Amino acid sequence: MKGKPVTIRTFDLGADKQAAGLEGLARVAPNPALGLRAVRFCLAEPRLFLTQLRAILRASHYGKVKILIPMLVSVGEIDQTLAMIAQAKETLREQGVPFDSGVPIGGMIEIPAAVLAISAFLKRLDFLSIGTNDLIQYTLAVDRADDAVSHLYDPLHPAVLKLIGMAIAAAHKANVPIAVCGEMAGETRLTRLLLGLGLTNLSMHPAHLLSIKQRVLTTDVAEARVFVGRMLRSDDPMRLSKLLDKLNG
Repeated sequence: MKGKPVTIRTFDLGADKQAAGLEGLARVAPNPALGLRAVRFCLAEPRLFLTQLRAILRASHYGKVKILIPMLVSVGEIDQTLAMIAQAKETLREQGVPFDSGVPIGGMIEIPAAVLAISAFLKRLDFLSIGTNDLIQYTLAVDRADDAVSHLYDPLHPAVLKLIGMAIAAAHKANVPIAVCGEMAGETRLTRLLLGLGLTNLSMHPAHLLSIKQRVLTTDVAEARVFVGRMLRSDDPMRLSKLLDKLNG
């Protein structure tokens, strides 16, 4: 990457995400979306987690690497993860393997509880990334892959907008970098909304880069903030949709 940073997310397995070769560790959960997935899975399988952490740390010797931990929900999970990273560093030091000891550690904000307890995240982590797909799913209790309820999956739901706005505002106040990933980041219809919320870092599929870049370049951010302020004060879905249309007009 020629000096540019590379963010590596640790195992985000479970629910709809499975990996070949790990079948022996799989279990059938009554509700996979609420089961042993992502960081929960990693902490339950420390040998597997340590192997990945050591690999990422070894890679950090060759360029700027950041480690991103998915689906964090509590201080306990953060502290356990940081302890695992410290253990991985110590084993590499004992073996004389070079790595960047200052690798930034970040966390995914994907669960409403993480937003409501974000101050603890900001004290312990170097950066945050809002995973909008899961945040919307867990906020609205909607499985977007279920055709029977997928029409209820709504990134413009007032609760979703308030949670995203709260996370961004808290991160800015603490001077901690924050990004948005997930489908919202790649939707041009929502770009000005995210800019108005104060976002300056978006992660998306490469196919969306040019269209999003064009929308960013043609956006009056000060004007966007005014519209978004009105949107955050409204709980009326129709008014929110109309304000978004005006913002994109």
